[in-house]
Amino acid sequence: MKIKSTKNTEHYIWGENCDGWHLAKSQNLSIIQERVPAGSSEIRHLHQRAEQFFFVLSGTATLEIKGIEYQLHPEQGIHVPANTPHQLINRGTEELIFLVTSTPPAKGDRVAVPN
Repeated sequence: MKIKSTKNTEHYIWGENCDGWHLAKSQNLSIIQERVPAGSSEIRHLHQRAEQFFFVLSGTATLEIKGIEYQLHPEQGIHVPANTPHQLINRGTEELIFLVTSTPPAKGDRVAVPN
């Protein structure tokens, strides 16, 4: 067993300027800490198999799920079932830090969905 943090785990860059760190990565589970600068977002998409739980650590997230926008503040989270169109947006003035848990892992399971 190994204690994980953003300082000692696999890092990747997504979008133009967002970061992700794999805190847990197995065949059945993925937990990623992500950083999204103010004004940045991901594309609207869905996962065919993976369900996800987004949990905000700092900043404010706007999560659009099936056309409804939810504002998530620190220590708040929301579940996104599989096959559910969604998009995460940082409309705040500070960077957004959150955890996203996926089961099974969402890699290779993403399908872009038009707005």
